[in-house]
Amino acid sequence: MKTITFGRSQISSEGPCYVIAEIGHNHQGNLDIALEMIEVAARCGVQAVKFQKRDNKSLFTKEFYNKPYDNENSYGSTYGEHREFLEFGLEEYKILKKAAEENGVEFMATAFDFKSVDFLEDLGITSYKVASGDLTNIPLLTYIAKLKKPMFISTGAATLEEIRMAYEAVLKYNDQICLLHCVAGYPTEYEHLNLKFIETLKKEFPEAIIGYSGHDNGILAAVIAYMLGATVVEKHFTLNRAWKGTDHKFSLEPEGLRKQVRDLRRVDLALGDGKKIIYDFEWEARKKMGKGIYSSKKLPAGKVLTWDDVVFKTPANGTPPYLIEKILGKTLKVDLEEESPISLDLLE
Repeated sequence: MKTITFGRSQISSEGPCYVIAEIGHNHQGNLDIALEMIEVAARCGVQAVKFQKRDNKSLFTKEFYNKPYDNENSYGSTYGEHREFLEFGLEEYKILKKAAEENGVEFMATAFDFKSVDFLEDLGITSYKVASGDLTNIPLLTYIAKLKKPMFISTGAATLEEIRMAYEAVLKYNDQICLLHCVAGYPTEYEHLNLKFIETLKKEFPEAIIGYSGHDNGILAAVIAYMLGATVVEKHFTLNRAWKGTDHKFSLEPEGLRKQVRDLRRVDLALGDGKKIIYDFEWEARKKMGKGIYSSKKLPAGKVLTWDDVVFKTPANGTPPYLIEKILGKTLKVDLEEESPISLDLLE
């Protein structure tokens, strides 16, 4: 069994499922909204909340940074202005991290560049998430790996060979690795989820913990992923799917997140231990729904019983139908009224 321990958290390859609420930039650049999202996600039962950190000017080319970005989801006239509007600085991050701690959840973040890694190190982050887009960014992966903190690596839009390359690059310095099955569709339709790839990841990387980072709508896929072996689930979270922004449409609102956590916990309860037992509460149902052997009519003492003398009826009476061969051909010791239970101690 593989385990990863960090901060207040422990994750196991055997479960239970570790649920991360991906807040990302669904806070709309508003600190109060971000704080409310942490509180609500914690009440929904998640183990961690996650944000995204970018140093935009070092991350994007000047052309891309200054590219016009005029659409319904934009918070600025250029893409750079849009991204800067959504970013928090160190003081805000300190407040967010403290809020997570006060609400009993782990504070996590995705680092998109070297400066953001340094930023999060100054903050005192206990783990790192790496986005799918950086799966082949071996220099960044190596930079983070050398910090010896758990790494959660998404695998969207990548080949198995590229996943292996990333894994081996990190493994040189750090064996605390969680590979997250992911499909880079926003949202991802169900026919593209390819959840059975989770089994492939478990087979190909037996020393890693396997998880699922979902962009699907709804809560079904994460439950299936958990049953296939993904013991970490990351789902995008919002307070309102109708809000401005590109990620809200495939995010879970509070009630959806609560039900997601509930259903993941129900998996552990429902699977049981594989042993077949009769629960105490089943005995009454067994009696009510089962059948017993009764007399089909009045029968005198001394009667040798035949098929014409017996019937199978509900409720069960202590003499189940499978004992019929022990009754046929035997002699009654007492008189029986119609529909009297026939037990073996009445026979000779």
